Amino acid sequence: MLTTLSSLGESPPVGGCNEKRMLAMLPHCSKTFAEKMKKVEVWKWCNLSEFIVYYESFTNCTEVETNMVGCYWPNPLTESFIAGVHRQFFQNCSVDRQDWEDPPDEILIPLITVPVLLTIAMTGVVVWRSKHTDQVL
Repeated sequence: MLTTLSSLGESPPVGGCNEKRMLAMLPHCSKTFAEKMKKVEVWKWCNLSEFIVYYESFTNCTEVETNMVGCYWPNPLTESFIAGVHRQFFQNCSVDRQDWEDPPDEILIPLITVPVLLTIAMTGVVVWRSKHTDQVL
């Protein structure tokens, strides 16, 4: 497991973040990732389980390279770089979103009112019982 400067609560070196050097070093990470992705068939690129190990290595690489030049990870420049890699490899992957709809009113109204009425009734029983504590059932 990688340890970052920010996770240790440490500051970057006194010189600060060398963004120019960071941007020069990050392409090494994407080149390595691209080489590894050649092992995965293109039609499997949208299935994360097929390349998760490669992707983890890629993100770890960006973290190490960013920290080596005194920058925090993530940062806007690194995120932009990673987004570019995403566009290169995963632009044709669509997110299968299911559009949710509210159920019909005949179902929705009882689902809301029954718990509300039960809460009111139980509160009433508790109040009534607390006023009649001297009586034994």
